[in-house]
Amino acid sequence: MGIGKTKRKIIKLVLIIGILLISYYYFIPILRTFPSNNGTISDKFGILEIYPTKPGGREWFLNMYNPNDDPGFEAGSNITRQLDGTWQIGVRLNNSKYDGEVRLAVVQLPGSELWKNVEMTGYAKIIPAMNPNDSLVWFARGGRHNNTVPCEGTSLKGGIDINGTVSWMKEIWHTGGYTGKRGEEQVTSSIVGRWIGWKVVMYNINNNTAVKMESYLDDKANNHWLKVADLIDNGGWYANSPDSEFYSANCGKPKDYVITNGGPIAIFRSDNMTWNFKDLSVREIQPPSSPLFVFYLRFLRMSSFVSNICYVIV
Repeated sequence: MGIGKTKRKIIKLVLIIGILLISYYYFIPILRTFPSNNGTISDKFGILEIYPTKPGGREWFLNMYNPNDDPGFEAGSNITRQLDGTWQIGVRLNNSKYDGEVRLAVVQLPGSELWKNVEMTGYAKIIPAMNPNDSLVWFARGGRHNNTVPCEGTSLKGGIDINGTVSWMKEIWHTGGYTGKRGEEQVTSSIVGRWIGWKVVMYNINNNTAVKMESYLDDKANNHWLKVADLIDNGGWYANSPDSEFYSANCGKPKDYVITNGGPIAIFRSDNMTWNFKDLSVREIQPPSSPLFVFYLRFLRMSSFVSNICYVIV
């Protein structure tokens, strides 16, 4: 009898130690900071991804040899190859209201999905700039729009000003649906005359009722990414225009519309500046799972594992 009791105690001790070890390796990681990749997976340019591409999701990468030889890319302005293999783009000079604009557009191809939960990445070196408030802005979740098709002008815009200030802005319709900036903070010195990496991420959360927006800066252009903005839009982020102007477009959207929809175009934008660019990409990502959901999955796995151990021992 004494030997039997000792054996049972040893078995219990082994189970307890096993559960503790499993808890450490399964549960502790969920308390660590997401993203899913933890900065360990690189794209085709060797740039670290924040989140993995969705299984079967669309990926677009700039053709560094000839960007214009790509039906999914529209430069909108003249681009010239530099001696180091990068590309330079200047402002449009067409004597119209679009003077000074740069819009590098990645468009939807026939049969491809809309850009919705995306990670947009690019490296840029601003040559001259005319205004300290000018900025580089990556944005998505909208379509082609103008004054006759204003309701297609939805977008979430993650930008960095040339003085090193980052922010996010929302556009509910063009041009009377702009909100004020959120997440505004100066995170570095002037970005003029030096290479930086700029990355924006947007993905739906809470059963597609809210949007998470994140920005990352590679300040030294050495593939070291620092999160510099992190915010959620779940309502209450209103357009600045008066009600009479906002509702005149008849878009059928509330003034604090949460842009959970996808769109056929993702754009790398600037105004009033000339800049070099390289290694642009847009990827449809797999949004990170809720920590509680991950905890639940790992609990189920652990329970099954422990049950199997007990069954074998008994």
